[in-house]
Amino acid sequence: MLEYTDLKSPIHKLTGATKLIALIIWAITAMVTYDTRVLILMFILSIVFFKISKVKFKDISFVLYFILIFLLINNIAIFIFSPYEGVEIYKSRTDLFHLVGNYNVTLEQVFYQFNVTLKYFSIIPMALLFMVATNPSEFAASLNRIGVSYKIAYSVSIALRYIPDVQRDYMEISFAQQARGVDMSKKEKLIKRVKNMSTILMPLIFSSLERIETVSCAMELRAFGNKKKRTWYSGRKFENGDYIAIAFMIILFIVSLVITLNNPDKRFYNPFI
Repeated sequence: MLEYTDLKSPIHKLTGATKLIALIIWAITAMVTYDTRVLILMFILSIVFFKISKVKFKDISFVLYFILIFLLINNIAIFIFSPYEGVEIYKSRTDLFHLVGNYNVTLEQVFYQFNVTLKYFSIIPMALLFMVATNPSEFAASLNRIGVSYKIAYSVSIALRYIPDVQRDYMEISFAQQARGVDMSKKEKLIKRVKNMSTILMPLIFSSLERIETVSCAMELRAFGNKKKRTWYSGRKFENGDYIAIAFMIILFIVSLVITLNNPDKRFYNPFI
C-alpha cells in the first residue's frame, strides 16, 4: 500500500519540500540522458536510498506488480511500432534472430529498450519512496513555505493522503467481486483476469467521487480559502540535511549533463562505435 510510514531514517527526516525538489531534479536528470552508465548509477543510488529509508520492497509489492506489467507492455509496444529505433540511433545493425515478417530482433534495439527500461527503473523507486516517506501534512506546509499557494499545497496534500484510501477501496471491492464468483486468481487466463479486474473500476470511481464530495463540503463548511494565508501545525524549517540532499542532486545533475554532452551521439551512449 502506498501510504506514509513514520520510520526513523535520514530520508524521513528531510522536509517534504526537499524531497519534492530532489525528486524533480532526479526525474529531469533521468529524462535528459540516455547514457547507460549514468542510468545504471542512478538505479543503484535509488536502491541505496530505499535501503537507507528502511522501507521494505514487500510493503509496496502490490504496486510493483502493476509497474512490471506496465513495463512489459511498454516494451512490447515499442518493439511493435519501432522495431529498428535502436538501429537508427546507434547507426549500426547486428541481427540476433528473426521473428515474423519484417521483424528482426537486433542487438541495437535490445540495448535501446534496455535503456528505456532503465530510465523507468531509475525514476520509479524514487517516486515510490517520495510517496511512502513523505508526511502529506508536512509536505503541504513545506510547499507553502517555498512560495506555493496554500490552496495548491493543500490539494497536493489531500491527493497524497487519499492514495492509500483509494487502494484500500480497490482491495475491498476486489474481495467483494471475488466473493460473488469473479475469479481474479492465476487460475484464469490473463485476458480473462484483466476483463474481470475491469469490473472493479466503476465502483471504485463512484466511491472516489463520493469521497471528493464529502471532502469538498467539509472544506467549504470550514471556510477554506477565504484568507490569503494560513498557519501550519506540521511545518518544519530546512536543516543541514536538506541543503546537503539538494546539493547532492544538483551535483548529480551537472555530472550527468557533462557526461551526456561529451558523448559523440550527445544523449545516447553508443557502445557500437
